[in-house]
Amino acid sequence: MKWKLIIPAVALLLAGAGAAGCGADGEDAATGTPGGGAPPYDLLIRGGTVVDGTGADRFRADVAVEGDRIVRVARAGLPRDSGHRVLEASGLVVAPGFIDQHAHVQTALDDRPLAENFLRQGITTILASLHSGAQPYPLAAYADSLERAGIAPNVGFFAGHTWIRERVVGQEDRDPTPAELRRMRGLVREAMDDGALGLSTGLLYVPASYAGTEEVIALAEVAAGHGGLYLSHLRNEATGLLSSVRELIRIAEEAGLPAQIQHHKAVGVTQWGWSERSLALIDSARAEGLDVKHDFYPYVASSTTSRVLFPRWALSGGIDSLAARLDDPETRDSVKAGMREIFVHERAGNDLSRIQFRTVPSLPEYDGRTMADLARDRGMPNDVESGIELAIELQLDGGFSAIYHAMSEEDLRRIMSHEQAMVCTDGDPVAYGRGHPHPRSYGAFPRVLGRYVREEGVLELEEAVRKMTSLAADQIGQTERGRVAEGTYADLTVFDPDRVADRATFTDPHRYSVGIVHVVVNGVPVVADASMTGRRPGRVLTGPARPENVVR
Repeated sequence: MKWKLIIPAVALLLAGAGAAGCGADGEDAATGTPGGGAPPYDLLIRGGTVVDGTGADRFRADVAVEGDRIVRVARAGLPRDSGHRVLEASGLVVAPGFIDQHAHVQTALDDRPLAENFLRQGITTILASLHSGAQPYPLAAYADSLERAGIAPNVGFFAGHTWIRERVVGQEDRDPTPAELRRMRGLVREAMDDGALGLSTGLLYVPASYAGTEEVIALAEVAAGHGGLYLSHLRNEATGLLSSVRELIRIAEEAGLPAQIQHHKAVGVTQWGWSERSLALIDSARAEGLDVKHDFYPYVASSTTSRVLFPRWALSGGIDSLAARLDDPETRDSVKAGMREIFVHERAGNDLSRIQFRTVPSLPEYDGRTMADLARDRGMPNDVESGIELAIELQLDGGFSAIYHAMSEEDLRRIMSHEQAMVCTDGDPVAYGRGHPHPRSYGAFPRVLGRYVREEGVLELEEAVRKMTSLAADQIGQTERGRVAEGTYADLTVFDPDRVADRATFTDPHRYSVGIVHVVVNGVPVVADASMTGRRPGRVLTGPARPENVVR
């Protein structure tokens, strides 16, 4: 007699005795074990097509897990009752868990440890690159607290240049003194000793944008000596894209460490097509022996704060200093001239509908609407001059965050097709139904698989999975992840290749993706039959990302 118990909370099948059929490798037909003992595997994923993460051709196999490791990848199959828990994968793809190369989780996993909008994309590891905003400090203590409390995905952290500079130099537009630079280097060293994977910069943003290249090199040298990477939100992704890529390459060369462009893009209509040249710079650097890679998200709109609409010098010293500059007619004209260049060449052209508000604290009724809507309601024309006046008003009243529709599909396709391109969300750990997030927070990885693999054929499935898994795992020195292979960690994503797709849109962003069926982190199902299990098996992944580069 065969018994089967279903636990609805986790939707896992537990198989008992009496299964018919003959097992592989001489296993007993009744129990799947030699001589009829207990099932040997903690988890069995049956009937799936394995895309192993390396780029190799797919193959049919059952995958068995004991503890946190994959112990069998059986092309001949395994008896159904050889696993205590069974996840059915017939007609589905079994892939390594996806690794998000850049997300804004910072300290947010305290409040949202399940990270549901990430897990439902098949993401099992999130990298908090910390190129802007707060940084957990001390990092080791924070990492310990996360693991004690429990988190669903794995997470890795970097030393954040923005936080370090603000802590030491503040909001001032100047070079650090020698003593201040020593303190900054000390904070990088402390983060690296605590397990950071490298140094991350957001050179577009105040106050990091006030840093010279030499300052960044000095900090990157510390990360290099600890086997770290250098990640960067480039200084300028628009009119300065090519010079910014050259700056990143120089930092990699002079500091002696691998470098990665975060969310590689060409922003602004006048820069469309420049990705051909920025990719050529990457290829040239790699031909010279430098380890330079990049990541992308599969959308042609970015998301950031209203501060990017202002020349950086105008923001020095904070909001009070900006207000004082704007009170002076001559300085105000200079600020507006700089803003005009940014509007025209980087963010909106002459169409304010390209700026879609996410959150406007002073005018919450405009969340999700556009700057063109606000201009129309004020009786103002839809043009750059209106945008400048509205941006100044809103900035002085607390600022806003927005989605900027300013990139091209041609550049996106070219970037994602590059051999060294990895996938990221650049997303936030959102609360379902709250605010107006960029849809990438819900759909980046399924969008690649659905739109750009299945529908448009920009990437082959095996190559897309490689960009999401082994390429990303190797980048952070986690070579025992990112692969479906015996002996590797059991981070796994099982999806329906005919159905997987993003559903979140710019006007209706709070929609989970579809087609992600099972997600396993360190051997524990966190999504089963498309339902959250509530389990928190995630770990903090620590450096060195390049052990061979550690200075002893």
